[in-house]
Amino acid sequence: MTERVKHTLLFIGVALLLVLEGTTSALGVFSGSWNSSLTILNMGLISAIMALGVNLQWGFAGLFNVGIMGFTALGGLAVVLTSMPATPGAWDIGGQRILLALVLGATTIGGAILAYQKLAPGRPRMVGMIATLIAGFFIYRMVLDPGVEAVESINPALEGNIGGLGLPVLLAWPIGGILAAGVAWVIGKTALGLRSDYLAIATLGIAEIILSVLKNEDWLSRGVKNVVGLPRPVPYEVDLQNDPGFVASAASWGFDPTTASTLYVKLGYSLLFTVVLLVLLWMAQMALKSPWGRMMRAIRDNEVAANAMGKNVTRRHLQIFILGSAVCGIAGAMMTTLDSQLTPGTYNPLRFTFLIWVMVIVGGSGNNFGSVLGGLLVWFLWIKVEPLGTILIEVLTAGMDPDSALRAHLMESAAHMRLLTMGLILLLVLRFSPRGLIPEK
Repeated sequence: MTERVKHTLLFIGVALLLVLEGTTSALGVFSGSWNSSLTILNMGLISAIMALGVNLQWGFAGLFNVGIMGFTALGGLAVVLTSMPATPGAWDIGGQRILLALVLGATTIGGAILAYQKLAPGRPRMVGMIATLIAGFFIYRMVLDPGVEAVESINPALEGNIGGLGLPVLLAWPIGGILAAGVAWVIGKTALGLRSDYLAIATLGIAEIILSVLKNEDWLSRGVKNVVGLPRPVPYEVDLQNDPGFVASAASWGFDPTTASTLYVKLGYSLLFTVVLLVLLWMAQMALKSPWGRMMRAIRDNEVAANAMGKNVTRRHLQIFILGSAVCGIAGAMMTTLDSQLTPGTYNPLRFTFLIWVMVIVGGSGNNFGSVLGGLLVWFLWIKVEPLGTILIEVLTAGMDPDSALRAHLMESAAHMRLLTMGLILLLVLRFSPRGLIPEK
């Protein structure tokens, strides 16, 4: 069996799992349905895009980014700032002050950098930098705080933020990538000179800072109160259910309006996400096969030799770090659009960093198709392991006394089957296929 046939069979296997999930309800087995199958598929496609972005950084260049969560959250924020309408009156009473404060903050940082570059080393440089930062900080807060208080006082139960630009939500996806890329540039300029383990610590810390800003700056993202009712590129289910034409069409296919509207919306998202994934996959493949891609892998394998050949290693690392982060930002914007809400409290490293790394490792680091396979397969297992684990424990403990403490403990532990399974999958893959299911060529 050739490698291409083997890899094709792996993708067919994942597709069969999704089909099985969709048909088990009709067969009376477990609790699957086409609704849940499409839900898994949509999040699997988004996860595959995130894994593709991480593979650009790690598989192409060997950059250990543990801040995926932060770039994903920035993509979600882009949806709010792009597609939501502006909050009435927010810009007039406080938005302009906030914008001015942000400009003053950036100017303060620029002034401190200029002081470092222009002043003589020693005490003059240190005094100049500290004085610039302290004076700029107080001016920044004097301008910012009144604006924030004014914006957050506007109907805080439902709004309390500046809103967005009211643009089509699909524009938020590339804008999410641009926002994540801009932050990645700032991070890369300061952190890419660090050794790989220190880079991981730095990116993890910066991701937590980004998340902390989203949770606490209500004027920007409503914090933990969440932004709900985001515009969508497909209709809301309730609108379809109130459309007589759609109801009649659903009835002709033998569906009730609720089921038909749910499947219609999720199929629409599946098509959109598949198009984005295929475009990004094609671009990643073209980059991998290009002279630029070969140069990146040469830098990854031996930085010293690449540097000796005249390659600017730090600059190339910055390029790939920005590109990978932009892809994660696009995926974050897609996920927020799918959820129709921004919920900063749900972002956590387990889901948006650790699990993505598992997808890359299982699929095959350095192989773009491997990352896509890992994203789809690992997400399916992540969702289905817990209910299947509960069923397994119920079968194994069927002969026990219902009041048994051991049985109760095992049933309570079913919620941890996800973590156990992910660890087991990693161990098996690293033992029997250390280069992943679809290894790098």
